[in-house]
Amino acid sequence: MNTLIFTILTLCVIGLVSAVLLYIVARVFKVEEDPRIDETEKMLPGANCGGCGFAGCRGLATALVESDDISALYCSVGGDECMGKIADYLGKAAPKKEPQTATVRCGGSCEKRPRTNTYIGATSCAVASSLYAGETGCAYGCLGYGDCVEACLFDAIKVNPVTGLAEVDADKCTACGACVKACPKGIIELRKRWPKNRAIYVSCVSKDKGAVTMKACKAGCIGCRKCEKVCEFGAITVENNLAFIDSTKCRLCRKCVGECPTGAITMIGLAPLVKKEEVKEEK
Repeated sequence: MNTLIFTILTLCVIGLVSAVLLYIVARVFKVEEDPRIDETEKMLPGANCGGCGFAGCRGLATALVESDDISALYCSVGGDECMGKIADYLGKAAPKKEPQTATVRCGGSCEKRPRTNTYIGATSCAVASSLYAGETGCAYGCLGYGDCVEACLFDAIKVNPVTGLAEVDADKCTACGACVKACPKGIIELRKRWPKNRAIYVSCVSKDKGAVTMKACKAGCIGCRKCEKVCEFGAITVENNLAFIDSTKCRLCRKCVGECPTGAITMIGLAPLVKKEEVKEEK
């Protein structure tokens, strides 16, 4: 009995001494944290998506408080309104950024890009991409296994079961960039968000020569330069057999859409441009 009591008392003393030591250590090595960090974090959306470049909202909040110049720090989920409130609270100049949306640059649907083989393995774009080019003759196109879908925290991207391609819901997209990082093919990019979600872009990233591209995908860019020649705003450039439309220069005139022989230029939220010849025929 005495042994049991002695053991209990010994454990109590050890626990008490340990608690005192821990308290002393905590006081000696205490790190004072700016209370504004907590308030700033509360103003952020709390998505912890990593789109700002930090692991979570806490990291961004800390950087916003500790940095004298916050022009390079931005929360794409909260947008200008959120950053404006934080800047006012901290007494700093609010960073502004043009609204963007994720864009899938691949138009190679199952109909346009026929399968040449069958993949049997883990349903992951990262895994499939590390093993081989894909199930079609195009080594650049969307694999359709949905790594981007898994990465998106906002349910803004889905894989269309008919076309086999990833599609973005611009109304839900926050431009966090998670899907961009998740795509091993690099076909998803952040592009300027036009009013009413209108857009014109080249749905292809293939750098193969025209004949090779056409054999692999009927919707691929063949680098013919017809779109580049017709653009009056210098928004289209062709390099490495691939056309690219600069969204900051594009005025949505739609002339390039009608000139593309393969339909590689995608148009969203806009009606096709009516040619003068068609207008005359109607009259």
